Amino acid sequence: MAYKNYPPKFKHESAALVLDQGYTIQEACDAVGVGQTAIRRWVTQLQEERAGNTPQKAKALTAEHQEIQALKEEVKRLKREKEILKKASALLMSETFNGSN
Repeated sequence: MAYKNYPPKFKHESAALVLDQGYTIQEACDAVGVGQTAIRRWVTQLQEERAGNTPQKAKALTAEHQEIQALKEEVKRLKREKEILKKASALLMSETFNGSN
């Protein structure tokens, strides 16, 4: 069976059926056409995000935590670029120093 990838908004809305609208897990499953395991995982994730915890591996469900994830990715990218520039500068400095002898 192929794994289906649902958009974060769909996951958020599905979990909100349980957390905000009083649906049972089974009622939410029937309403959106996904299995209980998926709904339970999304409900847990949405509860965690609402408690202020940004997911480390999964794509965030709330806009706030999606922005946090995007900013963390940007910081990682900038750190990698900084390391590359530091190494390139050190290499250029050593070549300049060695070339002036």
